[in-house]
Amino acid sequence: MKKLVLALVFFAVLSCQQEKIGFVDNVKLMEAYKEKSDLEARFKTRSDKFTKKRDSISQAFQIEAQAFQAKAQKISQDKAQEEYGQLQQRSQFIGQQLQQEEQELQVKGQTEMDSLVSKVKEKIKTYGKANGYSFILSGGDGGSVLYGTEAHDVTDEVVKILNENYNKK
Repeated sequence: MKKLVLALVFFAVLSCQQEKIGFVDNVKLMEAYKEKSDLEARFKTRSDKFTKKRDSISQAFQIEAQAFQAKAQKISQDKAQEEYGQLQQRSQFIGQQLQQEEQELQVKGQTEMDSLVSKVKEKIKTYGKANGYSFILSGGDGGSVLYGTEAHDVTDEVVKILNENYNKK
């Protein structure tokens, strides 16, 4: 009987222990994370550079097309059709190159963002282990926390750690 009571007391103590749970507001975290801001700024710079290049090439091609139109009136119809065909081929080639370059820019940006998200998840995991959390849930838009008390919100601590580690680079 003594063993049964002892076992029940032990079981009661174990069942009363609560897991330490926290949550991170993903939106707030990503808005406050300096590396993400820097990543977006680098992407915008590359995107702006590409836009200027594309606009410059388009403008040069338009000038070439206008020059062809003026020239086409002065040359034979067969010669004009031949040059027009070449102009169309160049237009398609340039368009394909620009499209490919734009896709590469998008893929690179997405790859960098995916890497950043993985890094953030790893830091959250490390933070959780170091601070004795059983669970850290994701909150904010698209997160799984519909409600959480401020006492369980660890967003600011995680942002602080991420920004401190980023600034050390």
